[in-house]
Amino acid sequence: MPTPRLVAAGSSATADGDRSRWAALPVVLAGAFMTILDFFIVNVAIPSIQSDLGATAAQIQLVVAGYGLAYAVGLITGGRLGDIAGRRRMFIIGLIAFTVTSAACGLAPSALMLVVARIAQGLSSALMFPQVLSILNVTFEGEARARAFTAFGVTLGLAAVSGQLLGGLLIAGDVFGLGWRACLLINVPVGLVAVAATRALVPESRSPTAGHLDLPGAVVASAGAALLVFPLVEGRQFGWPWWSLLSLVAAPLALLAFVMLERRVAATGRSPLVELALFRQRAFVVGTAVVLVFYGGLASLFLVLAVYLQEGQGFGALTAGLAFLPLGCGFFITSVNAQRLARRFGRQALALGAGLMGLSYLVLIPVVNAGGDRINGWALAPGLLLNGLGEGAVMGPLIAAVLAGVRAEDAGAASGVLATVQQIAGALGVAVIGLIFYGSLGRRPHAGVPYARAFDHSLMYTLVLVLVVAALVQLLPRNATNAS
Repeated sequence: MPTPRLVAAGSSATADGDRSRWAALPVVLAGAFMTILDFFIVNVAIPSIQSDLGATAAQIQLVVAGYGLAYAVGLITGGRLGDIAGRRRMFIIGLIAFTVTSAACGLAPSALMLVVARIAQGLSSALMFPQVLSILNVTFEGEARARAFTAFGVTLGLAAVSGQLLGGLLIAGDVFGLGWRACLLINVPVGLVAVAATRALVPESRSPTAGHLDLPGAVVASAGAALLVFPLVEGRQFGWPWWSLLSLVAAPLALLAFVMLERRVAATGRSPLVELALFRQRAFVVGTAVVLVFYGGLASLFLVLAVYLQEGQGFGALTAGLAFLPLGCGFFITSVNAQRLARRFGRQALALGAGLMGLSYLVLIPVVNAGGDRINGWALAPGLLLNGLGEGAVMGPLIAAVLAGVRAEDAGAASGVLATVQQIAGALGVAVIGLIFYGSLGRRPHAGVPYARAFDHSLMYTLVLVLVVAALVQLLPRNATNAS
């Protein structure tokens, strides 16, 4: 079937072109949804995986961390490959690989094979995910782009919120007797449908100036990401050994080497992996800083809330998942209206969202303290609803703010950088919250009050982060969230 072609505005076929690009939107968003869902859905399956496959603690850690590390390492390169070889083509290749590796994960006969398959799944995601932002950035303009980014933000939030709930439902329901395997095999039918729909509905685009892949830059960038993310993910669990600290020291040196290499590549007239001119754009630099702080707090909250509910209060996977429902409802309410909020309040819509999140923590802290060792999950609902309202007001407009001034030819590289920062933010946030939460628990935690105290301290940390977000937002250009 021929590739759909976007028609220039003003032609007689403009309406057909509009219908074509809006038909493509849910297809590419399905890829983003599966990528983020797989970060969270596996968490509730860990006890079942450990029991079924006889996995060691180290292997279980790699099931979770291997996916995230491989994803972070490949994002910038994956984004640039889309600029060079075609964003639609790379999206399809990544989607096929993700579908195949999801099947390998779900059918894994041993813990070792599951770890290997999860790493391959992460690399597939790194090829697929940056193309989503790139395709949205080059396919839509003006108000349509703002709406598309709003839909993207809704997708990411719903994937994160529903991961815990969907995983709990699949395991509790023991669909087709598959147990935990259903959490990974569910990607297969969705992936197959998405591949067929992508071929039929998504237009192709590439950068006319991208040239060839800057392979040395790709190697250095990937090494730098690995040096930073791996110790953040695994360091605390191993007691911060010398290699983790050395790796964290080496990471900024690798970043410096990457910048110098990219300058040299650009000076010779070749195409660098990342155009450093991106970092001369105020909206991109400040927006990326907001992304780092915002997503660091988001990942932190989801982690400690799940641990607090399941280990501290003894909730089952499904009951803990249901506790996320108010958060998801609040997120949906504001995210579908995020574009309207951005038009009315500009960058202050982001500050409003951060303020609602801050208020949610002020509501949750006394509830957690009063609940002690036996809390009713519904007592958390008002605070979590407020938190979801805040998240929904931030996600879509924030992505629009970061990518608003990016040239179409740099869309893939910029998307790769943004997605990498999101992943680093998650790893950094989890590492810091881990120190706070588990440090508050002490050496011999037991259900109840110690977990409440640890969760309380964690909420104070996330409160500080949203205050930083609100302050950084003031440095954005006034019209950044309009994505014009």
